[in-house]
Amino acid sequence: MATCTGCSLLCEDIEAELSGGKLSKVKNLCRKGHGHFQSAFSERTVPMIDGKKVDLDRAIARAAEILRSAKSPLLFGWSNSTLEAQNVGISLAEKLDATIDDTSSFCQGILMERILSGSIPTCTLDDVRNYADVSIFWGADPSSSHPRHLSRFSYYPRGDKRQKSYEEERTCMVVDVRMSATATLCKDYLFRVPPGGDAEFMEAILSVLEGKIPRLGDKKKMIELGGLLKKTEWGAIFPGLGMVYSLQDNMEVFERLIARLNEITTFKVVPMVGHFNMRGFNELLREKTGYINRVSFEGGAASHGPENSVVAAAKTCDAALVIGSDPLSSLPFGTARALARLPLIAIDPRRSLTTDAAGVVIPAAISGLEAGGTAVRMDGVKIKFEPIIKADLPADEQILSRIMEAI
Repeated sequence: MATCTGCSLLCEDIEAELSGGKLSKVKNLCRKGHGHFQSAFSERTVPMIDGKKVDLDRAIARAAEILRSAKSPLLFGWSNSTLEAQNVGISLAEKLDATIDDTSSFCQGILMERILSGSIPTCTLDDVRNYADVSIFWGADPSSSHPRHLSRFSYYPRGDKRQKSYEEERTCMVVDVRMSATATLCKDYLFRVPPGGDAEFMEAILSVLEGKIPRLGDKKKMIELGGLLKKTEWGAIFPGLGMVYSLQDNMEVFERLIARLNEITTFKVVPMVGHFNMRGFNELLREKTGYINRVSFEGGAASHGPENSVVAAAKTCDAALVIGSDPLSSLPFGTARALARLPLIAIDPRRSLTTDAAGVVIPAAISGLEAGGTAVRMDGVKIKFEPIIKADLPADEQILSRIMEAI
């Protein structure tokens, strides 16, 4: 059996056979996972310095030289690296007095911080499969982002206490701005909110739970929703980026909603993390520094603040190492431009806009396919995996260790 690192579900039941450099037979792979496995055979990076092919040793030596000469380097990415690589990366940041940040800095971090601190109750996906009678996808579309979420955990499977599954014992709800692929499965329980309207929608739910008439939207439907929530035996809410971006710094209203629901019944929260080991990095960095992201080791001590986010640090650092991420295609234009102008090192198995712009490119083995390791699933469960494809490329952990030795 193989483990798919195509998303944060880290499905461990993958059967795959290879023949002639291609996948000849697969079982249990979703369409996203299939694309992830196929990517091992195309658009791979090669060692490069300033656009010219070099051997791997030269690329690693040049990367070490850039970081050694930098006064304020930035190490960014990490969400698609194993725990072992992340651990070496944090040690490298300490050695360099560098700033280290990951993708949670501009996505699920604000929610993940509350999950890890215990201020918002959470659970495992196995708990959801066994006990949940209501699953709410809020600003998330798992049919597109995590295609096996519904079938493995939240809607279709039979669990210890949910033997009749979606046919009688499970209800799926969607809160979103649009009719998503997931919403089509449970359109009777689709609650549309205007863009940026999630906080007001939560306030309306709180009003209904207190027996008041809501001021927002379809009052009849809101009262119906309140009744469904009160009747829930064991519920799970899966917030996606749609909800997080809508609330921004107003996460307090979500905390109040969860607290009120848990006064009535049981509700847990599992963020719909995208990258396969974002949560792992957040947990590891928090264990070492007390913070989940945006950490600077300048002066030898860990400090945290918005000035250490990739968006801010890209404009003040003098070199950057990006690993397993493509910030030039996902970050705001100003930040991407600032990164592209720096001495930039990219460690990545696949070609991307960031590797194309990097002064130094170091190819790596694909975690889960060509390299083993450990990762943390979106619900906090650690998953260990072994490679299924033989590759001559080093793993992220090995590359980072060699860079650190050379500094």
